[in-house]
Amino acid sequence: MSIDHERRYNPRTTVHDRQTIAARWDVVSQRVRSDSRCRLDIAYGAGPMEKLDLFLPEGPVRALLVFIHGGYWRANDKQDFAFLTPAFTRAGVAVALPNYSLCPAVTVDAIVTQMLQACAWLYRNGRHFGAPPGDLVVSGHSAGGHLTAMMMAALWPQVATDLPADVVRTGISFSGIYDVRPLMQVESINSEVRLTDAMATKVSPALLPPATSAPLHTFVGADENEGFHLQNTLIGEAWPAVVRHHPDIPGANHFTLLDHIADPLSTLNRDLLDLIVR
Repeated sequence: MSIDHERRYNPRTTVHDRQTIAARWDVVSQRVRSDSRCRLDIAYGAGPMEKLDLFLPEGPVRALLVFIHGGYWRANDKQDFAFLTPAFTRAGVAVALPNYSLCPAVTVDAIVTQMLQACAWLYRNGRHFGAPPGDLVVSGHSAGGHLTAMMMAALWPQVATDLPADVVRTGISFSGIYDVRPLMQVESINSEVRLTDAMATKVSPALLPPATSAPLHTFVGADENEGFHLQNTLIGEAWPAVVRHHPDIPGANHFTLLDHIADPLSTLNRDLLDLIVR
């Protein structure tokens, strides 16, 4: 029996009010960018998309969280996800939202390199805005979850000689993709991402070893497409020593999972703060 890869991996086939959800996020994100203590469009590299937004708490910075947005490496922008930050900044967590270039203008491995640069910049410069030295937590959703796992597989001293092996203290991945090879069968995605066998193998964290003993915490919504559940199981099997699976988030699909992250009253948000702040 043939596999319907489109339905397995494309959440737009199952979540029909996604545009309404995104419009709601946009309203809140615009307000947060206007009203928060933030620094926007900080350059972490030389390219036009190599910028990040930094949202700071009013008091001391207790931790530094990177959140890498999703969009299957071909859509979205950091400004769309500012709505996530207040639930963390109110708890003393500084939140960095990095941008990256999008496919098909670049390849996925080029995006991985950009996120390596962004995390290296934050590791080096976090102390300048009060973050605890050497204490970087990296997270991301969907394609951002994939990029989070790639940060956990990075050989940081090979990225730059001034970096230690353990640049990332903790990884948190929401609905991540860890073996990207099945996405070559999803035409709506690969028409722009343009994965080949060689590229998909190169950028699949499940086919790479984790670089340190730092934990990777994984979450998925209970109502997500089958593929995201399969991928969640896959990374646990590939990285059994470091992956920490968490229970599925009840009632959450691929998009509303982000509402749970952003809600300071949610069980998920409280659990995340326990992982981030130490």
